[in-house]
Amino acid sequence: MSDEHDGTFFVVRGPVEPGDKRGRELGFPTANIALRDQSGQVGDGVWAGWVERANGTFVAAAVSVGRRPTYYGADGYRLVEAHLLDFADDLYGETLTVWLGRHLREQQKYTSGEALVEALALDVAAAREWVAGHPASGLPALGSPPPDGEVRRLG
Repeated sequence: MSDEHDGTFFVVRGPVEPGDKRGRELGFPTANIALRDQSGQVGDGVWAGWVERANGTFVAAAVSVGRRPTYYGADGYRLVEAHLLDFADDLYGETLTVWLGRHLREQQKYTSGEALVEALALDVAAAREWVAGHPASGLPALGSPPPDGEVRRLG
């Protein structure tokens, strides 16, 4: 994976909402944020990035944006699912700001939970590699945050 980055980030903010807990069952719990943009201003896929908590701390993350095709096909509701790396606290109701820095791959429909878990493990490894070279201290200034569930492009 190249370490090149053009300085562009997509940012989405919103309260963490309860999901179907499938990520937790697979060993990759996620913080879910509903997207107002159901058409796809920011492309669906898996991203490496950062999550900023309400207290101002940043946590590295592997983030899925999209309709969860393995379980919902093309009819699923688009949302942001952030798997915070090395993190185990409860985030329900907390407002998070998610910074999408590198698009790692497109979303795919997997034939089994095992195949999805294998892909998620690779995504987490790729996200770790990317954030190691792109610390949160290098994120561009956000200014006023976007409205909940709206995507803003920075850079």
